[in-house]
Amino acid sequence: MPVLELSDVTVVRGGARILDRVDWTVEADQKWVILGPNGAGKTTLLQIAAARMHPSQGRAEILEERLGSVDVFELRPRIGLVSAAFAETIPSQERVLDLVMSAGYGVIGRWRERYVSMDEQRAGELLARLGVAGLSDRPFGTLSEGERKRVQIARAQMTDPELLILDEPAAGLDLGSREDLVGRLSRVAADPSGPVVVLVTHHVEEIPPGFTHALLMRAGQVVVSGPVAEVLTTPWLTATFGLPLLLSEHEGRYFARALMPPR
Repeated sequence: MPVLELSDVTVVRGGARILDRVDWTVEADQKWVILGPNGAGKTTLLQIAAARMHPSQGRAEILEERLGSVDVFELRPRIGLVSAAFAETIPSQERVLDLVMSAGYGVIGRWRERYVSMDEQRAGELLARLGVAGLSDRPFGTLSEGERKRVQIARAQMTDPELLILDEPAAGLDLGSREDLVGRLSRVAADPSGPVVVLVTHHVEEIPPGFTHALLMRAGQVVVSGPVAEVLTTPWLTATFGLPLLLSEHEGRYFARALMPPR
């Protein structure tokens, strides 16, 4: 059974169609990247995939549960989500280790939950895997942008999610931090026991090696979707961004630049 299946999904807000008849199926052995310009509907699509929003029309099935007939508060713990909107809700004084562990209760901020040594050990292992083990006792608000992103990814994996959704995880990072994160996400994608991963980005340079499929969006609609080798091409990228682009690939990494008009 598919991990995620959207059929004719449409989202209307204020009379505007943010998503327009989107069809999309994600299988259990796939890792997806979603690309598109600002306003393409990428974040809205992820909100539906993460069970944070219902479509105005159409069918959305996530982990074999249909939105509208399932308790989303039972479904959401099976989905790991990293987004800028979530980061803004984290108290600046929250201790990093507590932030990661509290994902198991679906809350932000340690309160009266009871944690055992196994919780602390797993949170520590996830932070170490992402290269931020030394930050366990630091307040979240003191971290750099790159450190915050990695801590959020550790939290998103705390519950062993079946689906991991990353909304622009490399946004705002410097070159070194971006490359470090891309490498770590590539290892997540290569883990056969890991979750299905869906990643949104504006830039092909941020696509980790090992991602198998791509979905390109423009103006709330799907331009094309399918295996990376078939979708990430110069013609499809040009159609998606509305600008003549040249795409190149080297050792599993992609690079794009504008084709300069003739003088």
